[in-house]
Amino acid sequence: MSAKQSSFTREQPDDRRQSLVEACAHCLATLGVGNTSVRAICKEAGVSPGLLRHYFSGVDALIAATYRWTGQRVSFALDQAVEVAGNDPRTRLLAYLTASFRPPIASPELLATWLAFWSLTKTDALIAKQHAEIYADYRSDIERLIAEFRPDQKDARLAAVALTALVDGLWLELSLGSAPFTTDEAAALAEKWLDHLLD
Repeated sequence: MSAKQSSFTREQPDDRRQSLVEACAHCLATLGVGNTSVRAICKEAGVSPGLLRHYFSGVDALIAATYRWTGQRVSFALDQAVEVAGNDPRTRLLAYLTASFRPPIASPELLATWLAFWSLTKTDALIAKQHAEIYADYRSDIERLIAEFRPDQKDARLAAVALTALVDGLWLELSLGSAPFTTDEAAALAEKWLDHLLD
């Protein structure tokens, strides 16, 4: 067997596992938590139920893996926005905050998937733990960017909490598709709120 063929064999199981994660995200968005079953996920992924049980102990474990993957996708999009923003600390911070107002983060399907995760935080300890970690990382990134912009800021933690709440609300409205404001207006609100908090 050639090295190329060997590499493909090693990667193939990861591809199959990933197809289940993506199918789970789609099912959560379109069917909701209650109807996201082994059968529904495997039908979406085009695989047999036995394959799901090969990679995951059950639907709960797959949903947890899907939440991790979804959080990583969002984090990557935020980091990319900061990277292309340049070196100015204020611009970088605003890029991080306003990236949530545009695709791929501002997306009806991502919102539907995210709402499914939120609904599980009260009943699933693993999802609740992941939720806390994802949001803690988000606030930590905001605090770090605030520190770059305003090194003498005394209450960066509460500023990050307030900015997270604002961004979540605006993102929710934009992702629903019927927001009474534009993406540019959402960005302007975030900028005004930022300047007010860090004044």
